[in-house]
Amino acid sequence: MRRTRLVVRRVASALRSPIPLLCRTNPRTYSSEHTKEKSVPYEKTLRQEDGAIFGPTKPLPRSADVVVIGGGSLGCQTIYHLAKMGISNAVLLERDRLTAGTTWHTAGLLWQLRPSDVEVELLAHTRNVISKDLEEETGLHTGWIQNGGLFIASNKQRLDEYKRLMSLGKVYGIESHVLSPAETKDLYPLMNVDDLYGTLYVPKDGTMDPAGTCTTLSRAATTRGAMVIENCPVTGIQVKTDDFGVKRVKAVETPHGTIETPCVVNCAGVWATKLGEMAGVKVPLIAMHHAYVVTERIEGIQNMPNVRDHDASVYLRLQGDALSVGGYEQNPIFWEEVSDKFAFSLFDLDWDVFMQHIEGAINRVPVLEQTGIKSTVCGPESFTADHKPLMGEAPEVRGFFLGCGFNSAGMMLGGGCGRELAHWIIHGRPEKDMYGYDIRRFHSSLTDNKRWIRERSHESYAKNYSVVFPFDEPLASRNMRKDPFHQILTEEGCVFQERHGWERPGWFNKDGPAPATFFSLRSLLNTCVLYLFIFLMQIKSECLSCRHGVVVFNMSYFGKFYLTGPDAKKAADWLFTADVNKKPGSTVYTCMLNRRGGAEADLTVSRLEPGAANLPLAPESDGDAYYLAVGGGVAEHNWNHIRSVIQDRGFRCQLTDHSEDMGMISIQGPKSREVLQEVLDSDLSNNAFPFSTHKVVSAAGHQVRAMRLSFVGELGWELHIPRDACIPVYRAVMAAGAKHGIINSGYRAIDSLSIEKGYRHWHADLRPDDTPLEAGLGFTCKLRSSIPFQGRERLEKQKEEGLKRHIVCFTIDEKIPMFGLEAVFRNGVPVGHLRRADYGFFIDKTISYGYIRHPDGGVVSSDFIKTGDFTLERMGVTYKATAHLKSPFDPENKRVKGIYS
Repeated sequence: MRRTRLVVRRVASALRSPIPLLCRTNPRTYSSEHTKEKSVPYEKTLRQEDGAIFGPTKPLPRSADVVVIGGGSLGCQTIYHLAKMGISNAVLLERDRLTAGTTWHTAGLLWQLRPSDVEVELLAHTRNVISKDLEEETGLHTGWIQNGGLFIASNKQRLDEYKRLMSLGKVYGIESHVLSPAETKDLYPLMNVDDLYGTLYVPKDGTMDPAGTCTTLSRAATTRGAMVIENCPVTGIQVKTDDFGVKRVKAVETPHGTIETPCVVNCAGVWATKLGEMAGVKVPLIAMHHAYVVTERIEGIQNMPNVRDHDASVYLRLQGDALSVGGYEQNPIFWEEVSDKFAFSLFDLDWDVFMQHIEGAINRVPVLEQTGIKSTVCGPESFTADHKPLMGEAPEVRGFFLGCGFNSAGMMLGGGCGRELAHWIIHGRPEKDMYGYDIRRFHSSLTDNKRWIRERSHESYAKNYSVVFPFDEPLASRNMRKDPFHQILTEEGCVFQERHGWERPGWFNKDGPAPATFFSLRSLLNTCVLYLFIFLMQIKSECLSCRHGVVVFNMSYFGKFYLTGPDAKKAADWLFTADVNKKPGSTVYTCMLNRRGGAEADLTVSRLEPGAANLPLAPESDGDAYYLAVGGGVAEHNWNHIRSVIQDRGFRCQLTDHSEDMGMISIQGPKSREVLQEVLDSDLSNNAFPFSTHKVVSAAGHQVRAMRLSFVGELGWELHIPRDACIPVYRAVMAAGAKHGIINSGYRAIDSLSIEKGYRHWHADLRPDDTPLEAGLGFTCKLRSSIPFQGRERLEKQKEEGLKRHIVCFTIDEKIPMFGLEAVFRNGVPVGHLRRADYGFFIDKTISYGYIRHPDGGVVSSDFIKTGDFTLERMGVTYKATAHLKSPFDPENKRVKGIYS
């Protein structure tokens, strides 16, 4: 009864006062007055209060090398890095004042550890710029405060996730400590630790001040010749079509004049979609309300670290002698009508939505229950379908770059991303592997699909603080792209994975159609402890069936392109590292590189016979023609890379996409020849159908293109099948294979089988910041020939100087799962981290691959690898590892040749 009376008194008080207590009451009892800009808890903002200013703050130049649009964190970081890299004729246009959009009200947190090696590097650069570089260059203080960061774990799974971050941090020299509840209490006396499992403390995390940071960035940029012009909205972007039919940026229009430029950078935040529309560019982001509140003074909170309690979905940012409290809700509010007049403005706070953060904050720091709220801050932020930014050159218009969609992390990622974006603009590619942020990671059919953008962004927002479970799959906006086998495989118990909008087979439930919940590993782990066992046993069964018998993989989501035209051979020579100009009927595994020698793709290229069109199996060609099969998850990236190279080099050739017109199944295993010999009207013997060749043959009365290839290290063929013939051919294969025990298999088995064989996965073992030589793929490079190809000079230099980093295979004897990002130590010294890991069921070991460096920067030789004593650190525990220079499975490649004796 006494507790009830206390609650009633607090509710009444809250209703009378516009500044309620942070207390455990029904959220609907709170009221909130309209929040003004002065409520934002920074000493200053860049808004001028002395009346409106009309017209730009500087005269507009007639032309510029680059025009950056948007004066928030990303715009200021990009113009700064462009100027620092020597682009003095660069202009930044801001429609109001710097930071007026979303940057001015950001929380300004910087955490150094993330579950991504690239993001750790990006954050490190931001930290260096904010805490050191800018002050040294300008003499101005950016507002950086290093008070540390504390990650809260309320369960073992969460602490394990933090321990993974700690291990990765050791590779990069980032200090972090796992603390017990008692140690956490000593560090943060006001914290409730009764329900804690442990914490991760990172002493050199901190906070940034948006106004101080952007002021200093603009000062440093203008010192180097750049122009920063405020009060100058953009009203249009002129696009021209060149003589080859390629759309390119021509100029930027404003009410105060036009600036001719070949390059525009869209850093407009939540307004980026409207800016993209001016140039005919799709920008797949959506605006949502994102909020925090600032408390009154709290005695004893001074100098405490910032806190992230992921399980409560709340963060606590030190704000002088108070706290900012915010997080990610399960039910965020969309900003339905994005207004161009919204500058230094905020929304009313919806307490019904925000209250979950109050509950979590009070549980973690109980004194907050008796603490008042000084101000509420609810502003717009831009969010994307996978909670990753949108960067890079737009596929629709050359010279139009994106630097937006930062999911409320623009301040902390801004320095690293601004640098990479500047490098992208100047050199054609970023230095780091930015594929995860590249706009080309999304298929063109998705980037203007409003339902997909909205539903997937909502899910990503809500799951932002969730435990990062391996193999988790999205639930929202599924079944966007389905191949011809989708229905029949669903009936066979297929559990699908989503990639690039495609539904591809992940694994098969042998008891029939899978329950809907099987699509999400996270939901199943929370509801069914037997799931993991069932899941692993089924993958093991699929893997061993492939090694001992025969299986069918549906790989229809692969990209399927034709390269034809007068300059097709010239284009092929320049694009591909391998010599693909062997006789027609040959299929070659090759890479495509960027100018710095980094691998933009790996794929197979088949040379075709010239002749009349037999679509979709063959294009019309009276000369050189090539069939390209590329991984479906990266098909859009590959398509745009090839198209950009063709445009830049002026090759007269065509690239056509037939990905949707054909299905593709891969029949693999020792018994694959016996099965397919009953289905195909062609001799499949080694002499008649050698490895790495292809033919158009008849299967069940339908023409298909058969390729003798393997991505799992077994005897096998791929069948590339016209869409209408997919089901009849599949049924014929399954009927012929019934007596051999044929089964369906999915990509989880492919992951395991391929790592066991040592085959590379692009964007895991092989990325744009890896060269083929570093990745052990020197055999794909025609360096012994005189044929030039993109990136060749870098490879020749590497070969001459020796490799400073190299991929290495590791196995451990303990049956411990690893997933990547585990630290690699040689003789007790960190030398790298794992990129990919999985269990090899045939050799019965955990297998992993990672790149290692020499501690003193020297050459990583075979002797360096052979003589090292290697250990792998997983969640703070080290395991002795064996390093392999060759795959421990079938190192002589006998099985792909059909040799099983």
